[in-house]
Amino acid sequence: MVATMPSLIDLRSDTVTRPSAGMRQAMAGAEVGDDVFGEDPTVRRLEERVARMLGKDSALLCPSGTMANLIGVASATYPGDEVLLDSESHILHYELAGTALIAGVQVRNFDAPQAGCPTQAQLESLERLGDPDHEPRTALLCLEQSHNRRGGTVATIEELRSASEAAHRMGLVVHLDGARLANAAASLGVPMTEFTDCVDSSTFALSKGLGCPAGTLWVGLTESRRRAHTWRKRLGGGMRQVGILAAAGLYALDHNLARLDEDHDNARQLAEMLQSVPGVTVDPPAVQTNIVLLQTVDDANVIVERAQRAGVLTVPFTAHTVRCVTHLDVGSEDVRAAGERLRQVFAS
Repeated sequence: MVATMPSLIDLRSDTVTRPSAGMRQAMAGAEVGDDVFGEDPTVRRLEERVARMLGKDSALLCPSGTMANLIGVASATYPGDEVLLDSESHILHYELAGTALIAGVQVRNFDAPQAGCPTQAQLESLERLGDPDHEPRTALLCLEQSHNRRGGTVATIEELRSASEAAHRMGLVVHLDGARLANAAASLGVPMTEFTDCVDSSTFALSKGLGCPAGTLWVGLTESRRRAHTWRKRLGGGMRQVGILAAAGLYALDHNLARLDEDHDNARQLAEMLQSVPGVTVDPPAVQTNIVLLQTVDDANVIVERAQRAGVLTVPFTAHTVRCVTHLDVGSEDVRAAGERLRQVFAS
């Protein structure tokens, strides 16, 4: 008798979600035009709505978060400038050094506290002497909210405001990688503007917790949008009848934004199921959003392979860290099943 494989529960990322029937219907019925000519009405509605939600003047729809972050860096700097960012930031680890290769800037990283936001004293310690004959011009501080590699942790509004104020006193522009900004706001129970009021520009992803097939918006001031738009074109981001994707974003804002707490509850449930299991260390109180980091005794790649055989998809994060991410395509029953399977994985 052939053993049946267990159904897969995909906890690799919140990017693996598939458009729901309602989202597909919205996409199919979208009113479209040529966005390069500024003629797509659905894109304009999405950009205007997200700009209002984040308390900024304007927004720009981009194909991906990596492009939107690169636009945020490139439009706020010039080649030869320096950018400050956390040593565990997404921009530093997962965006293929686009800031150096394309924007032509030097990055200098710091080891921030758990939520990835530097203290005022930490930033001030990085301030240069202002010697233009020897030193690069420090132009930009990049923050991240919530923080991916630090386990979906959320910097408080006070921490963000303090860092931003210190950066502004140093003459820096502040950009926020807000890929999971909505998760951070849901975690603290505050509007997203509480975070974006602290910064000059931000990104806002549609393709993570909100369940869209693609899309991230750059959000900032009207005077900055012209340069951001130029960089989008330069990077190959000019799109045509992209209202089909914008319609998915509008649908997600109406239907998927308010439910993010469910993902956070499921993530904590998973952490609680694994907290006393030998071979893995996880801290449930540290799970603030939808990301769970499992510190493993065995090699992370080995654990990921075992988990896949048991029907749970995860990703290795470091040599001894495995990441699990909850999302709208896995319910509480799926998470309970995943927890039971992972308990067996660590017992094997």
